[in-house]
Amino acid sequence: MDMELPSEAELLRIFIGETTKLGQRPLYEIIVEEARKRGLAGATVTRGIMGFGKNSLIHTAKILRLSEDLPLVIEIVDRPDRIAAFLPDLDAMIGEGLVTLEKVRVIAYRNKAK
Repeated sequence: MDMELPSEAELLRIFIGETTKLGQRPLYEIIVEEARKRGLAGATVTRGIMGFGKNSLIHTAKILRLSEDLPLVIEIVDRPDRIAAFLPDLDAMIGEGLVTLEKVRVIAYRNKAK
């Protein structure tokens, strides 16, 4: 199925810790799988090398002891209505973290034809 994205879309950005779980599973996996199940345009998880959140604890890859909970950013781009439909379920999944939403202009969204 080839999905088209409008040039005006939204970027949902979710900041959580790498070790954050929902039940026994990593939260980032659950979020990405749910986005895929809903047919959202795509999701990317990026691991940060350093960061801090609301509790002001610094997490960094430099110190082995603190490297166990590096920051993750999950980015999802799609139409505003599809992002809006995902937000209530996302809110129920996230116990701690930061969620942002911004308007973006899609320049290209394509894959190689097989």
